[in-house]
Amino acid sequence: MKSVFYDVFGFTPQAAADAPGRVNLLGEHTDYNDGFVLPTAIPQRTYIELARSPNNEYQLYADRLDEFVSYVPEQDMPAGFSSYVFGCIRLLQQKGFPLTPVAMTISSEVPIGAGLSSSAALEVAVLRGLRKLFGFNIDDVEIAQIAQQAEIQFAHVRCGIMDQMASSLADVGHMLFLDTRTLQRAILPLPANTELIVIDSGVPRSLANSEYNQRRSECEQAAALLGVPALRDVDDLRRIEALPFPLKQRAHHVISENQRVLEAVGPISVERFGELMNASHASLRDDFAVSIPALDVLVDLLQRHQAVYGARLTGAGFGGACVALAKKDTHATVTAEVLAAYTAAGYHGKVLV
Repeated sequence: MKSVFYDVFGFTPQAAADAPGRVNLLGEHTDYNDGFVLPTAIPQRTYIELARSPNNEYQLYADRLDEFVSYVPEQDMPAGFSSYVFGCIRLLQQKGFPLTPVAMTISSEVPIGAGLSSSAALEVAVLRGLRKLFGFNIDDVEIAQIAQQAEIQFAHVRCGIMDQMASSLADVGHMLFLDTRTLQRAILPLPANTELIVIDSGVPRSLANSEYNQRRSECEQAAALLGVPALRDVDDLRRIEALPFPLKQRAHHVISENQRVLEAVGPISVERFGELMNASHASLRDDFAVSIPALDVLVDLLQRHQAVYGARLTGAGFGGACVALAKKDTHATVTAEVLAAYTAAGYHGKVLV
């Protein structure tokens, strides 16, 4: 990624950091229910460069947006993309870390609005950069926790911790199995002789403007009616029979999705792993109601391809991308054939991974 810091500010950066986006294989909408998730990092990353500011202003330039924001501590915090950055800074200050104003540039390869956690990659990269610049003693788990709170408190998305933990701890080529309640985790290999395909549906989504927060509220209502702290604490689907619509459907998805993740990390065949991905999409579509026609068409085309074991929407839904698990060395063939059929159906997608 080309450095733009000197061109913007006229002096040399003192630190640099980066963090990846993520794609989630299984465990969608389970993290804020204290459940289990199975993401992996993607090759695309967000890069930042930064230095101590020569004045009392925080100065931020986003390369992709060609947008410059300045902020002094006495002002109200700016809105928009910069709220993620300044939210991280504010939380560090609240924790007692001695921060002085910084100048920062952001350059990102992570697609925005595709469900690949561009916001988490930004938050984790910023916190890594501040850790490096000021020498803060913060480990990777605490970075994820601060990043999550920045998104909740300052971007007003009541997200779970999966995205930030994946960006902070996962790597390309492995799955991060995470218990979001205890943060116990394991790095696991992807199924043997497979590769991942991620295709953008061409329909962007915005979590802050979607029904994401409503789904979380519905899950909390269901847990309260069941008398448990979170839906993670229910593993018998018979317990939800008396719940009203749509709480029963929301609970059914979360409970069955947790079961799918736990099965996927056991010794199972790649074919069964694909079946779990397919079942996950059906549950997200029918019980959680977060899919849209474009995603359903794209997932169906992927699932019906002979080289694909399984496919599903990834991310919160309401648009964004699909992920597929395919036979090794079939990426070019699958994506060409699926995108051709997707275009013929009247949609416009593109390969992301």
